[in-house]
Amino acid sequence: MKRRRMNKLYIGNLSPAATADDLKQLFGERKLPLAGQVLLKSGYAFVDYPDQNWAIRAIETLSGKVELHGKVMEVDYSVPKKLRSRKIQIRNIPPHLQWEVLDGLLAQYGTVENVEQVNTDTETAVVNVTYATKEEAKVAIEKLSDHQFENYSFKISYIPDEEVSSPPPPQRSRRGGHSSRERGSSPGGSSQPKQLDFPLRMLVPTQFVGAIIGKEGLTIKNLTKQTQSKVDIHRKENAGAAEKPITIHATPEGCSEACRMILDIMQKEADETKLAEEIPLKILAHNSLVGRLIGKEGRNLKKIEQDTGTKITISPLQDLTIYNPERTITVKGSTEACSNAEVEIMKKLREAYENDVVAINQQANLIPGLNLSALGIFSTGLSMLPSTPGARGAAAATPYHPFGQLPEQEIVNLFIPTQAVGAIIGKKGQHIKQLARFAGASIKIAPAEGPDASERMVIITGPPEAQFKAQGRIFGKLKEENFFNPKEEVKLEAHIKVPSFAAGRVIGKGGKTVNELQNLTSAEVIVPRDQTPDENEEVIVKIIGHFFASQTAQRKIREIVQQVKQQEQKHAQGAPASQHSK
Repeated sequence: MKRRRMNKLYIGNLSPAATADDLKQLFGERKLPLAGQVLLKSGYAFVDYPDQNWAIRAIETLSGKVELHGKVMEVDYSVPKKLRSRKIQIRNIPPHLQWEVLDGLLAQYGTVENVEQVNTDTETAVVNVTYATKEEAKVAIEKLSDHQFENYSFKISYIPDEEVSSPPPPQRSRRGGHSSRERGSSPGGSSQPKQLDFPLRMLVPTQFVGAIIGKEGLTIKNLTKQTQSKVDIHRKENAGAAEKPITIHATPEGCSEACRMILDIMQKEADETKLAEEIPLKILAHNSLVGRLIGKEGRNLKKIEQDTGTKITISPLQDLTIYNPERTITVKGSTEACSNAEVEIMKKLREAYENDVVAINQQANLIPGLNLSALGIFSTGLSMLPSTPGARGAAAATPYHPFGQLPEQEIVNLFIPTQAVGAIIGKKGQHIKQLARFAGASIKIAPAEGPDASERMVIITGPPEAQFKAQGRIFGKLKEENFFNPKEEVKLEAHIKVPSFAAGRVIGKGGKTVNELQNLTSAEVIVPRDQTPDENEEVIVKIIGHFFASQTAQRKIREIVQQVKQQEQKHAQGAPASQHSK
C-alpha cells in the first residue's frame, strides 16, 4: 500500500514559554486541528498535516498574523536543504490573474517544466511550479517572494521534490508474468478497468441551498441515499455570491436522478416563495470539453435543444481565469425538459472527457517520460483530469532518451490563421520566445506565401515532449484569443514528413491503416498521392484535427515509420527479425 506523503510544517519564532498544548489549542481555536504529535524544540516546532489544503490553510491563517506569548509566529513548509530542489509553491495569487500573465512571469526566471493549480478553498489561487533546475527555482524564490501584483503580495515556499526525496525502489527480478504495477492495475491486484469518476457540477442560487440541505440535513441525506451519490455543496466558496457550486459523484444515472431531485426541490421552494419564473439548470463544465459538447457549427447543442424543448446558452470565454477554468451551461425550460437535457449534455461531456483520458494514456505510452501534468499551463484543461495509472507513470521528469541517446529532433509544420500571427509572436517577440523556452523547442514562423494567404506556417523543431507542449500552447492561445468561434473547437492542419519508402505503410493496403488511424484518433489523415519526394527522399503527411487528435495521429505515424526503419535496417544487415527475439 502506498504511504500517503505528509505535509510537514515548520513553526518558527516561538517563545521559550510556548508548549505543545499551547500550539494544539491555538490551532484548534482557528479550526486547524492537529491530528498528530507536535514536535517542540527550543524556539520552533514541527507539525504534520496529511492534506496539502490544510497545510496551505494553516500557513495562510497563522504565518505573520498570530501571536503566542507575545511573539508573532512564522509558519511554512518544512523542507530540509537536501530536498530543496526544483519545486516551489506560490500562494496569494489574484484569482482573476490570466494564465498567460503568470506563464510570462514564471518564465523570466528559467524553464518552467510544470505548473499545477492546487484546488483550495482560499479566496486567492495557489500553484505548484517545477523549474528545470534547482538554481532556477532558487532565483524564482528570491525574485518573486513578496512580489506585488495588483495589491496582492505573492507568498512563496519550497515544497519537497519527491524525485529527490524518494529514490526509485529496487527492481525485483521477474520470473515470467508481469507485476500488477506494469499492467496499470490497483495495489489490490484487480486488473478490472475502473469506471472514470466524472462528477456533475451544478450552480444553484444561494437562497435555495438551505432547502436542498433540509432541516438537520434530512433532505440531502435522503437524496444521496436514493441516488447512491455523494453530494458536496460548496457553501464556503465565493462568500456572498448569488450562486453556489454543487458537485455530485455517482453513476451517470445517479447524477441525473440527483439533478432531477435538486431541480424539483428548487422549483417547489420558488413556488412557495412566489418566485414566478422557472429556475434554470446551470451545469459547470471545463472549457476543454465544451467545444465537443457544442459540436461543429453548434450541431450537437441544437440537437439537444430540439430533442428536449430547451434553450441552452454557454458563458463566454472571457469569463475564464486561472481560478475559474469552467464555463456555465445554462438550460432553460420545464424541470422535466431541463432534466432530459442534463442527460444528453453530460453524455457528450463524459464522452469528451473519456477520449481525453484515453489520449493522455496513449501519449504516456508513446512518449516515455512525457511530463503530462505540465499541460496545466495551457487551456486544454488537463490539469483537471484524474491522475490515471498510465499518466502517473509517465509524469516522471526523466527526459525521453531512447537507447541512451539524445531525443530525436522532429519537425512539424503547423498552419495557423494569418491574423493570429501577432498573438503568437507577442509584443517585441516576447510570447514566441517564452513559448520556445517553456517547450524546449525551436519555433519559427515562415514568411507568407502571398499577400492574400489565409494561413501561415509555424515550424516547430524539437523532441516529442517539446512538440507536445509547443503545439498544445499554440492551440490554447488561439482559443484564448478568440481566433475561433466560441462554438467551435480549434482544429489545425499539421504536416509531418516521412521517408517515401514508409508512405505506403502509413496508407496501408487499400487505405486500411490510414482509415484505422482516422477512426482511432478522430483526426483527418491525408497522404497526398503522386508526391515527388524532396531532396531527403521524404513526402508530406497532412493531419487535421483538434489538439489531442492531432497529437495521437502524429505519434502513431512516427511509430509506424520507426517500425519500417527498423525492418529496413534488419533487412540491410541480412538478418531475419525472428533471430533477434530468441
